[in-house]
Amino acid sequence: MPEWITSKANSTLQHVRKLAASRKYRYECRAFVADGVKLVEEALRWGLGVDALILREGVDFPVPAGVRELRIPEGLMKDVSRMETPQGVLALCRMPEPAPLDLRPGSLILDGIQDPGNLGTILRAGDAFDVPVILADGCADPYGEKTVRATMGAVFRRPPILAGTEEILAQCRERKLPICVTALSETARDIRRIDLAACVTVIGSEGQGVGEAFLEAAAQQAIIPMSPRCESLNAAVAATVVLWELRREK
Repeated sequence: MPEWITSKANSTLQHVRKLAASRKYRYECRAFVADGVKLVEEALRWGLGVDALILREGVDFPVPAGVRELRIPEGLMKDVSRMETPQGVLALCRMPEPAPLDLRPGSLILDGIQDPGNLGTILRAGDAFDVPVILADGCADPYGEKTVRATMGAVFRRPPILAGTEEILAQCRERKLPICVTALSETARDIRRIDLAACVTVIGSEGQGVGEAFLEAAAQQAIIPMSPRCESLNAAVAATVVLWELRREK
Protein backbone atom coordinates (compact mmCIF):
# COMPACT_ATOMS: atom_id res chain seq x y z
CA MET A 1 0.00 0.00 0.00
CA PRO A 2 1.29 3.49 -0.82
CA GLU A 3 2.29 5.88 1.94
CA TRP A 4 0.96 9.40 1.43
CA ILE A 5 3.13 12.43 2.16
CA THR A 6 1.67 15.91 2.14
CA SER A 7 4.17 17.93 4.17
CA LYS A 8 7.33 19.55 2.82
CA ALA A 9 8.89 18.93 6.24
CA ASN A 10 8.56 15.14 5.93
CA SER A 11 11.83 13.46 6.98
CA THR A 12 12.06 11.31 3.82
CA LEU A 13 11.68 14.33 1.55
CA GLN A 14 14.29 16.19 3.58
CA HIS A 15 16.56 13.18 3.13
CA VAL A 16 16.02 13.31 -0.67
CA ARG A 17 16.89 17.02 -0.78
CA LYS A 18 20.09 16.47 1.21
CA LEU A 19 21.12 13.57 -1.02
CA ALA A 20 20.67 15.76 -4.09
CA ALA A 21 22.56 18.69 -2.56
CA SER A 22 25.50 17.15 -0.67
CA ARG A 23 28.21 14.78 -1.88
CA LYS A 24 29.39 14.27 1.68
CA TYR A 25 25.89 13.28 2.80
CA ARG A 26 25.51 10.86 -0.12
CA TYR A 27 28.65 8.97 0.88
CA GLU A 28 27.79 9.04 4.57
CA CYS A 29 24.44 7.41 3.75
CA ARG A 30 25.77 5.35 0.80
CA ALA A 31 22.66 6.48 -1.08
CA PHE A 32 21.67 8.71 -3.99
CA VAL A 33 18.64 9.80 -6.01
CA ALA A 34 17.57 8.71 -9.49
CA ASP A 35 15.10 11.18 -10.99
CA GLY A 36 12.99 10.34 -14.02
CA VAL A 37 11.23 7.34 -15.52
CA LYS A 38 14.17 6.05 -17.63
CA LEU A 39 16.69 6.18 -14.78
CA VAL A 40 14.36 4.53 -12.28
CA GLU A 41 13.56 1.76 -14.76
CA GLU A 42 17.30 1.17 -15.27
CA ALA A 43 17.94 1.10 -11.51
CA LEU A 44 15.23 -1.54 -11.07
CA ARG A 45 16.25 -3.51 -14.14
CA TRP A 46 19.92 -3.88 -13.23
CA GLY A 47 19.36 -4.89 -9.65
CA LEU A 48 20.79 -1.87 -7.88
CA GLY A 49 19.25 -1.60 -4.43
CA VAL A 50 16.17 0.64 -4.58
CA ASP A 51 14.77 1.34 -1.13
CA ALA A 52 11.81 3.52 -2.10
CA LEU A 53 9.97 5.03 -5.03
CA ILE A 54 8.54 8.52 -4.70
CA LEU A 55 5.69 8.96 -7.15
CA ARG A 56 3.58 11.96 -8.00
CA GLU A 57 -0.10 11.57 -7.35
CA GLY A 58 -1.78 10.03 -10.40
CA VAL A 59 1.43 8.66 -12.00
CA ASP A 60 1.11 5.04 -13.07
CA PHE A 61 4.40 3.23 -12.39
CA PRO A 62 4.86 -0.41 -11.34
CA VAL A 63 6.29 -0.77 -7.84
CA PRO A 64 8.17 -4.04 -7.21
CA ALA A 65 7.49 -6.08 -4.11
CA GLY A 66 9.63 -5.02 -1.17
CA VAL A 67 10.06 -1.41 -2.35
CA ARG A 68 8.36 1.37 -0.39
CA GLU A 69 5.88 3.39 -2.41
CA LEU A 70 5.58 7.03 -1.37
CA ARG A 71 2.93 9.20 -3.04
CA ILE A 72 3.14 12.99 -3.05
CA PRO A 73 1.10 15.79 -4.68
CA GLU A 74 2.40 17.63 -7.74
CA GLY A 75 3.44 20.67 -5.73
CA LEU A 76 5.74 18.61 -3.53
CA MET A 77 7.20 16.80 -6.54
CA LYS A 78 8.20 20.16 -8.02
CA ASP A 79 9.84 21.00 -4.72
CA VAL A 80 11.78 17.75 -4.28
CA SER A 81 12.79 17.14 -7.92
CA ARG A 82 15.59 19.16 -9.51
CA MET A 83 14.32 18.60 -13.04
CA GLU A 84 12.84 21.61 -14.81
CA THR A 85 9.82 19.50 -15.72
CA PRO A 86 9.59 16.64 -13.19
CA GLN A 87 8.42 13.32 -14.59
CA GLY A 88 6.88 12.35 -11.28
CA VAL A 89 9.10 9.34 -10.55
CA LEU A 90 12.11 9.32 -8.19
CA ALA A 91 14.01 6.44 -6.60
CA LEU A 92 16.07 6.29 -3.45
CA CYS A 93 18.99 4.07 -4.47
CA ARG A 94 21.76 2.41 -2.49
CA MET A 95 25.32 2.87 -3.71
CA PRO A 96 27.03 -0.40 -4.59
CA GLU A 97 29.92 -1.49 -2.41
CA PRO A 98 33.15 0.18 -3.59
CA ALA A 99 34.94 -2.05 -6.08
CA PRO A 100 38.68 -2.57 -5.56
CA LEU A 101 41.00 -1.07 -8.14
CA ASP A 102 41.97 -3.71 -10.70
CA LEU A 103 43.76 -2.00 -13.56
CA ARG A 104 44.10 -3.82 -16.84
CA PRO A 105 45.59 -2.81 -20.19
CA GLY A 106 43.01 -0.84 -22.14
CA SER A 107 41.57 0.96 -19.11
CA LEU A 108 40.66 4.65 -19.20
CA ILE A 109 41.56 6.93 -16.28
CA LEU A 110 39.74 10.23 -15.76
CA ASP A 111 41.80 12.89 -13.99
CA GLY A 112 39.94 15.93 -12.64
CA ILE A 113 36.83 15.74 -14.85
CA GLN A 114 34.76 18.14 -12.78
CA ASP A 115 31.82 18.84 -15.07
CA PRO A 116 28.96 16.44 -14.17
CA GLY A 117 27.58 16.43 -17.71
CA ASN A 118 30.96 15.53 -19.21
CA LEU A 119 31.57 12.85 -16.59
CA GLY A 120 28.15 11.29 -17.12
CA THR A 121 28.61 11.28 -20.89
CA ILE A 122 32.01 9.58 -20.57
CA LEU A 123 30.59 6.90 -18.26
CA ARG A 124 27.80 6.34 -20.77
CA ALA A 125 30.33 5.95 -23.60
CA GLY A 126 32.51 3.63 -21.50
CA ASP A 127 29.51 1.42 -20.92
CA ALA A 128 28.62 1.47 -24.63
CA PHE A 129 32.15 0.46 -25.69
CA ASP A 130 32.62 -1.93 -22.75
CA VAL A 131 35.78 -0.20 -21.54
CA PRO A 132 36.53 0.11 -17.81
CA VAL A 133 36.60 3.74 -16.66
CA ILE A 134 38.32 4.70 -13.40
CA LEU A 135 37.80 8.06 -11.69
CA ALA A 136 40.97 9.50 -10.16
CA ASP A 137 41.22 12.50 -7.83
CA GLY A 138 39.31 15.67 -8.61
CA CYS A 139 36.42 14.18 -10.59
CA ALA A 140 32.79 15.12 -10.09
CA ASP A 141 30.68 12.73 -8.06
CA PRO A 142 29.36 9.94 -10.31
CA TYR A 143 26.34 9.71 -8.00
CA GLY A 144 25.48 13.40 -8.16
CA GLU A 145 22.07 14.14 -9.69
CA LYS A 146 23.40 15.79 -12.88
CA THR A 147 25.98 13.07 -13.48
CA VAL A 148 23.50 10.24 -12.92
CA ARG A 149 21.11 11.84 -15.40
CA ALA A 150 23.85 12.29 -18.01
CA THR A 151 24.83 8.60 -17.79
CA MET A 152 21.35 7.61 -19.06
CA GLY A 153 21.45 4.52 -16.86
CA ALA A 154 25.10 3.54 -17.37
CA VAL A 155 25.81 4.25 -13.70
CA PHE A 156 23.58 1.27 -12.90
CA ARG A 157 24.80 -1.04 -15.65
CA ARG A 158 28.50 -0.48 -14.92
CA PRO A 159 29.08 1.06 -11.48
CA PRO A 160 32.01 3.51 -11.63
CA ILE A 161 35.31 2.77 -9.90
CA LEU A 162 36.90 5.50 -7.78
CA ALA A 163 40.57 5.46 -6.81
CA GLY A 164 43.18 7.91 -5.60
CA THR A 165 45.84 9.08 -8.02
CA GLU A 166 48.66 7.61 -5.91
CA GLU A 167 46.89 4.23 -5.72
CA ILE A 168 46.51 4.20 -9.51
CA LEU A 169 50.15 5.10 -10.08
CA ALA A 170 51.32 2.47 -7.58
CA GLN A 171 49.28 -0.25 -9.28
CA CYS A 172 50.60 0.79 -12.69
CA ARG A 173 54.15 0.42 -11.38
CA GLU A 174 53.41 -2.90 -9.70
CA ARG A 175 51.77 -4.37 -12.80
CA LYS A 176 54.21 -2.72 -15.21
CA LEU A 177 51.39 -0.96 -17.04
CA PRO A 178 52.63 1.88 -19.26
CA ILE A 179 50.67 5.13 -18.99
CA CYS A 180 49.62 7.18 -21.99
CA VAL A 181 48.24 10.67 -21.40
CA THR A 182 46.34 12.86 -23.82
CA ALA A 183 48.07 16.20 -24.23
CA LEU A 184 48.32 19.15 -26.58
CA SER A 185 52.10 19.11 -26.81
CA GLU A 186 54.72 19.03 -29.55
CA THR A 187 55.92 15.60 -28.40
CA ALA A 188 52.46 14.00 -28.46
CA ARG A 189 51.93 11.31 -31.09
CA ASP A 190 48.86 10.77 -33.24
CA ILE A 191 46.50 8.63 -31.17
CA ARG A 192 45.98 6.33 -34.15
CA ARG A 193 49.67 5.40 -34.04
CA ILE A 194 49.63 4.27 -30.41
CA ASP A 195 48.61 0.85 -29.11
CA LEU A 196 46.18 2.08 -26.47
CA ALA A 197 45.03 -1.47 -25.73
CA ALA A 198 48.50 -2.19 -24.29
CA CYS A 199 48.49 0.65 -21.75
CA VAL A 200 46.22 2.69 -19.53
CA THR A 201 45.14 6.03 -20.97
CA VAL A 202 44.58 9.18 -18.92
CA ILE A 203 42.31 12.06 -19.91
CA GLY A 204 42.29 15.33 -18.00
CA SER A 205 39.83 18.16 -17.74
CA GLU A 206 39.21 20.51 -20.65
CA GLY A 207 40.59 23.50 -18.75
CA GLN A 208 43.54 22.01 -16.85
CA GLY A 209 44.48 18.92 -18.81
CA VAL A 210 46.16 15.93 -17.20
CA GLY A 211 47.69 16.55 -13.78
CA GLU A 212 51.41 16.71 -13.11
CA ALA A 213 51.57 13.32 -11.37
CA PHE A 214 50.26 11.46 -14.41
CA LEU A 215 52.31 13.57 -16.82
CA GLU A 216 55.54 12.71 -14.99
CA ALA A 217 54.66 8.99 -14.91
CA ALA A 218 53.59 8.80 -18.57
CA ALA A 219 55.54 6.68 -21.01
CA GLN A 220 54.06 8.59 -23.93
CA GLN A 221 51.63 11.34 -24.87
CA ALA A 222 48.82 11.13 -27.39
CA ILE A 223 46.98 13.77 -29.38
CA ILE A 224 43.76 13.53 -31.34
CA PRO A 225 44.34 14.96 -34.83
CA MET A 226 42.01 17.82 -35.67
CA SER A 227 41.74 20.89 -37.84
CA PRO A 228 44.50 23.42 -37.06
CA ARG A 229 41.86 26.11 -36.55
CA CYS A 230 40.50 24.19 -33.53
CA GLU A 231 42.28 24.51 -30.18
CA SER A 232 40.83 21.52 -28.36
CA LEU A 233 37.90 19.16 -27.93
CA ASN A 234 35.32 18.98 -25.20
CA ALA A 235 36.52 16.47 -22.57
CA ALA A 236 33.58 14.14 -23.19
CA VAL A 237 34.15 14.21 -26.95
CA ALA A 238 37.89 13.54 -26.53
CA ALA A 239 37.17 10.66 -24.16
CA THR A 240 34.70 9.15 -26.60
CA VAL A 241 37.33 9.22 -29.36
CA VAL A 242 39.79 7.48 -27.04
CA LEU A 243 37.16 4.91 -26.06
CA TRP A 244 36.42 4.22 -29.71
CA GLU A 245 40.11 3.67 -30.42
CA LEU A 246 40.37 1.34 -27.44
CA ARG A 247 37.35 -0.67 -28.59
CA ARG A 248 38.61 -0.76 -32.20
CA GLU A 249 42.00 -2.09 -31.11
CA LYS A 250 40.45 -4.79 -28.98
